[in-house]
Amino acid sequence: MAFGKKLRVLIVDDEPSICKALSMALSRSGYEAIAAQSGESALAIIRSEHVDVMLVDFRIPDMRGDIIFELAAGFQPHLRYQTLFMTGDITERAHELIAACKCNFLRKPFDLRDMWDSIAALAPRIHDAAG
Repeated sequence: MAFGKKLRVLIVDDEPSICKALSMALSRSGYEAIAAQSGESALAIIRSEHVDVMLVDFRIPDMRGDIIFELAAGFQPHLRYQTLFMTGDITERAHELIAACKCNFLRKPFDLRDMWDSIAALAPRIHDAAG
């Protein structure tokens, strides 16, 4: 990816430790990681700057992940196809809401390799153009 722009990944999770860990892991792998700890702050970022992929926790105190997804896709339509959910919520309702978004998800806790593979699969055109 040294020859092109870095893939910008927005991490949306209300837990600071998860934001920090994922930001560090993504940065070390050559991504540009941006973190938001609330739905409102995520949408402020989406409204003001381009992101390539969104990694969003389903359970955020101020706004459910599927709502963040729909609003974000309204501003940046490519996110409808380039969003990955993370969740520890294994209820049938949570799965139905995520499935309605037609997005993949990772169940917390997850292996970082699974996250990297999932992100790479969401934006293959960017990877191809970059390197």
